[in-house]
Amino acid sequence: MGVVNQAYQTIRFRENHGLATLQFYRPEANNTINDQLVAECRQVLAQHGDGIRVLVLEGLPEVFCFGADFKAIHQAGADPTADTGTQSAEDLYDLWRDLAEGPYVTVAHVRGKANAGGIGFVAACDIVLADESATFSLSELLFGLFPACVLPFLLRKIGKQKAHYMTLMTVPVSVAEAHRWGLVDAYAENSADLLRRHMLRLRRLSKSGIQRYKTYLASLDNDLVAARDKAVVGNRAVFNDPENLEKIARFVETGQFPWEGSHGGR
Repeated sequence: MGVVNQAYQTIRFRENHGLATLQFYRPEANNTINDQLVAECRQVLAQHGDGIRVLVLEGLPEVFCFGADFKAIHQAGADPTADTGTQSAEDLYDLWRDLAEGPYVTVAHVRGKANAGGIGFVAACDIVLADESATFSLSELLFGLFPACVLPFLLRKIGKQKAHYMTLMTVPVSVAEAHRWGLVDAYAENSADLLRRHMLRLRRLSKSGIQRYKTYLASLDNDLVAARDKAVVGNRAVFNDPENLEKIARFVETGQFPWEGSHGGR
């Protein structure tokens, strides 16, 4: 479906007659989110959004998106003048709003792990398809963080209690469980074929019809607008807390979780 645009460093993008695929492509960093990935995703939508009817988000076969880039946050933490919530909370939240409310159908095609901020991308999309390897988790509380920007989108998908449970438990949820909860719309062993069958149907929709429908849908519920400031404040607070940054630094440097080793139980 189209020729891959080589102009980007953290994503791959191709588009053909209004059908587009945006692939997160940071294999060296476990497909984590950094400033550049957010900026490149927003650039794609700004440049091509008017012509896109259906946008598919994909990751790598083993990992869809694993959340914030802790290495980048750790490096930013070494600079006392830096905002250590390294990817702009505003830009990331607005990117997810673009996916949720933009004038195109967004489809998350999830293979492998979707964690933390990766769940934000999943929850923002109109349709979520997955293969049987897919798992979904919110690991933030393990590091004293919480998914401030993710939750407004996730609550719309699965409700407050399920989102609350995912946040507190921090363990991966299977694709079957995610399907029962409503986070995943359909899954199959061969998700490529599942995606193909959905695209055959979605490609019949007109751009004007999609745009009118999405505009109307957004007008019925303005919770994403109302939640933005609270989400950004919450995100910045946890990513600038010195104790949390110490936990992140230790994980980056040693691979140990906060409860492991001599710091366990802090």
